[in-house]
Amino acid sequence: MKRIVFAITAFIGLVVIASCNDYETYGDKKEKERENISKFISDSSFIIIPEEQFHEQGDSTGPKEFVYLTNSGVYLQIVRRGCGDYIQDGEQLNLLCRYTEINLNDTTKGTTNAYYYVYDEDRIYVSRTGSTYTASFTEGLMYSTYGASVPTGWLAPLPYIKIGRQEKATDELAKVRLIVPHTQGHSTATSYVYPYFYDITFQRER
Repeated sequence: MKRIVFAITAFIGLVVIASCNDYETYGDKKEKERENISKFISDSSFIIIPEEQFHEQGDSTGPKEFVYLTNSGVYLQIVRRGCGDYIQDGEQLNLLCRYTEINLNDTTKGTTNAYYYVYDEDRIYVSRTGSTYTASFTEGLMYSTYGASVPTGWLAPLPYIKIGRQEKATDELAKVRLIVPHTQGHSTATSYVYPYFYDITFQRER
């Protein structure tokens, strides 16, 4: 009987040890996030430039360049600055967005509305006060998947792009690419410590 009790106790101890070894701490998850961001940048042959160089280049990035924004940890590439005007201090407006989202911890997970019908853009209500931008999703796939809160990382490009509409053939909508760490992401990103890559176009709603 003692042998049976000992065997059961030893088995439970092994299960507990194994469980402890499988447990990922927040630090472990952050390290995994950093590794996957670095791998994505390396595999994509992206060039990371500092903010000083970004500003020296007229707040622009080259075809393979991303600027690392030190205050947020977001990586930003401005593919097209866009037509129209910058969002003005005190302005409130609705943006229409098309995007593709890739989870850099698991590239099989993500959402996109890039291939939907013309009326299926995500709608974002944006307000600017000084240098502060606030925003919320009011409808669309991001809204139905993650809720009304706009990832802070999505706001990072707004000071540098023009928000307009295509009124003539030569007009181009603003387009950016982002690598967003979990601290600047949506609810799923922050809960699971997931970094995401985004390809987004912005236009002004009429």
